[in-house]
Parts: sequence; structure tokens; C-alpha cells
Amino acid sequence: MLGGTAGLALLGVMTFALAEAPPSGGGDLAPVAWMSGSWAGTHGDMQMEELWMAPRGGAMLGLHRDVRGGKMVSFEYSRIEATPQGIVYFASPGGSAPTPFGLTESKGKRVVFENAIHDFPQRIIYWLGSDGALHARIEGIVEGKLASEEWTWMRVRPGAR
Repeated sequence: MLGGTAGLALLGVMTFALAEAPPSGGGDLAPVAWMSGSWAGTHGDMQMEELWMAPRGGAMLGLHRDVRGGKMVSFEYSRIEATPQGIVYFASPGGSAPTPFGLTESKGKRVVFENAIHDFPQRIIYWLGSDGALHARIEGIVEGKLASEEWTWMRVRPGAR
């Protein structure tokens, strides 16, 4: 066991190294790690929130909530996981059983997940706008026509609401 000044110096170096180290165990989630954080936005009278935990243990956990008139009108649990088949987005709207969407495109701060056999949506797209806004779009074919929905959120600063 080290004692005295040498021990304190080593403890200080180890503490600094741990404080500066990035989160470990994120798996190969670098293409989506930029999504992590707390995001909020509005669309008309709808308040929307999106939360993505930082990659850790090979997964990112997400939560979405829509509130209108002071009442929650929808929510979704999400998970992005590094699997042996690649990065997969699992969507559980309203707490339903998860539906997988595989990562098919990743370019800069834009990612596309797809599941061609799902009813709707077949594609989930996230991108970071030049203004720092997080955007999400779902799209797919419904009754032979392209249908879509889109959301936009700004990063919520810690302690702000």
C-alpha cells in the first residue's frame, strides 16, 4: 500500500483519469450516441419530450411523452441496442411489445432504421439540424400512399424547464 505524498499523488491521478474517461461499455453505438440527452418541443398545443440515455452496456434507452391539456396522450419506450446483427432500434409505443428496426443508414448526425414488414411505420429517421434541434420522422406506406409524422425538439439544459 502506498502512503504519504506518493499515495495521495497516485489517488489524484486516478481520480482525474476516471473523471475524464468517457462512459464505458456502450458497445458499438457511436453512430447514434449523439442522440443522447433530454429534448423538448411543442407542436400546436402539444408538449413533446424525448429522452435518450447515453450508450452504456451496449444499449441506449429512450422515452417519449406527449402532453395536451395537462394530460398525457401518448408515450413510447425505446431502446437502441448493439446486437450481433448490427444496431437495432426497438420501439414500444404505448408500452406494447417491442418492434425491431435495423440501422440501414448512418451519415454524420443522421440515422435511418427500417423494418420493411412492419405495418406502419417502416422507417424511423433521426437527424440533428444545423440549429441543434433533434428531429425524428416516421414513414411508410399506408393504403398505397406514403404517410409520415415528424417531431422536432431542442435540447433541454440541465435544471431548465
